[in-house]
Amino acid sequence: MTFENSLTHAQQLDQQDPLAPFRQQFIIPEHNNNKQLYFLGNSLGLQPRRTQVHLQEVLNQWAQYGVESWFMGEKPWLQYHDTLTTPLANIVGALPHEVVVMNQLTVNLHLLMVSFYRPQGKRNKIICEAKAFPSDQYMFETHVKHLGFNPEEVIIEIGPRAEEHTIRTEDILQAIEQHKDELALVLWGGINYYTGQVFDMAAITKAGQAAGAKVGFDLAHAAGNIPVQLHQWNVDFACWCSYKYLNSGPGAIGGAYIHERYHNDNSLQRLAGWWGYDKATRFLMQKGFVPVASAEGWQLSTPSPLLYAAHKAALEIVEEAGWDNIQAKRKKLSNWLWFLLEEVNTTTAEPVIEFITPREEAERGSQVSMLMLRDGKKIFDELTKAGIIVDWREPNVIRLAPVPLYNTYQEVWHFADTLLDILKNKV
Repeated sequence: MTFENSLTHAQQLDQQDPLAPFRQQFIIPEHNNNKQLYFLGNSLGLQPRRTQVHLQEVLNQWAQYGVESWFMGEKPWLQYHDTLTTPLANIVGALPHEVVVMNQLTVNLHLLMVSFYRPQGKRNKIICEAKAFPSDQYMFETHVKHLGFNPEEVIIEIGPRAEEHTIRTEDILQAIEQHKDELALVLWGGINYYTGQVFDMAAITKAGQAAGAKVGFDLAHAAGNIPVQLHQWNVDFACWCSYKYLNSGPGAIGGAYIHERYHNDNSLQRLAGWWGYDKATRFLMQKGFVPVASAEGWQLSTPSPLLYAAHKAALEIVEEAGWDNIQAKRKKLSNWLWFLLEEVNTTTAEPVIEFITPREEAERGSQVSMLMLRDGKKIFDELTKAGIIVDWREPNVIRLAPVPLYNTYQEVWHFADTLLDILKNKV
């Protein structure tokens, strides 16, 4: 599509947007009695208006039935999980019984490491991305220490080449081939949190498994953002959070995927709890763990119906909007942002922005990361004063992510126009 850098064109794009009405489903933060330009769905998605209603339903049920709420009422809590797996499976490209809603992201990574990182002899190496989100780094470090390994010896980090910002797929595959005789696990991010680079998960999975390793993904920045096909790609396992693009609230309950071939594998190690016990005999309270024959068999503790309710409120909106429609707008909205930002960068006397997010559409999602070549923090502060919510990452990167469910083309235009004004007049 041919874009034109004007407010009128942005208004036309909004008028043609079939998802425009869904913006009204969210509460937009305000600044000086005006709605803010909120571009941080990559950090915390906005609150759906219906979230409060769903939470109140759970509270009312608790008040009316007490503990019997697990079995009584319009939505018994014992069956609540069943309403979440199908919409999530559609988002991450899984079969519904391969998806479980539980815990938070790092907890789930540790749990699935128990099952899928099984070092034997010299086959004890883990390949991961260099400078992954710190929580992942700490998870790796402490998990391998717990098993008696030295992180420096078993964790192989693959990073960008010198003077580059993103990691080449060929370098990931080459590392897998190089270490294939020692490799136990490849655990990679679906999207790099800092650069916004989308990785070739299908190619990484194929190469890792061909080397005899298990392959898993951290989908923190991918779930709800880009199309993912975990089952089709034959991925062994994956985990994600739901407070970013899935709009389920701060500290929202997380999710995990375990390929169905492992659901009845009794040789697989796991940490267990009562909630993952076979449903038919769970209440007999018998000794000896018998897991649910699905991804739910990895559950540990009683989930919070309040977190389930907030998650359901957000997933309902995704279903109503249509996942394919969301993806179509994401691409168009992102292309519009890139078009405007590149014009901004060529309008100034010298470039002020270096884009560290890949320009190719297949290698990026909603997020754009801008390496500011001068006055980065000052520019960020001026954007904040103007009521534009973006993200600052040390030492000099501004991240933003227009979200198709609630951001508009006019908002993107106003952001670019404000940024240009700041660059021309205030720095």
